[in-house]
Amino acid sequence: MTTIVVALHVTVCVLLILIVLLQTGKGAEMGASLGGGGSQALFGPTGPANILTKITTAVAIIFMITSLSLAYMSGERAEDSVMKGASAPVEQKSE
Repeated sequence: MTTIVVALHVTVCVLLILIVLLQTGKGAEMGASLGGGGSQALFGPTGPANILTKITTAVAIIFMITSLSLAYMSGERAEDSVMKGASAPVEQKSE
């Protein structure tokens, strides 16, 4: 189960990076805020949320869910040791 969540988490991380890099910066609308014709549009100077913004929101929600799931799963570890055949080191008493 952990392997599936980790694979999904890494995939979502890469998708989130790519989607954020594909979006245009907010500096592109600087002319509209200084009196350009775009400020008289129906949705205001920013316009409606495009499809990349909606995809970014969905991928970010999935990222947070997988992050919380991995944190929860790491807190519930088994009591088994990785070193099954080894014994604990003996403490030496100082004289």
